[in-house]
Amino acid sequence: MANYRKGRINDEVQKELAMVLREVKDPRIKDAFISVTAVEVTPDLKFAKVYYSAMMGDKKEVAKGLKSSAGYIRRQLAQRLNLRMTPELTFVEDHSIAHGAHISKLLNSIEFAPEEESAEEGENE
Repeated sequence: MANYRKGRINDEVQKELAMVLREVKDPRIKDAFISVTAVEVTPDLKFAKVYYSAMMGDKKEVAKGLKSSAGYIRRQLAQRLNLRMTPELTFVEDHSIAHGAHISKLLNSIEFAPEEESAEEGENE
């Protein structure tokens, strides 16, 4: 499969998954505000890793909710996407958003030294 086709399929599955997750009635998923950060589909379209980030709720309960509703989500994907095979979904929690927020917090907490020291060095030369 051409590399650009694989990327297109990954993007389409990600878009449709984001819409399907809004329709899932499981309270563990509905109340957690889940965002799909990435999708990796295997070249034979049999399996897909779905990377997600949950903003609220218990992480273990969200994972259980996604696992239990994987069949429904897969069926909805099959109806919406025009693929020969609908991949079997595996959900993996993505910590990149939380990690990015932590880095941003660290960068915002840095205090800069006053510029008087650098001005004195320039006069001495």
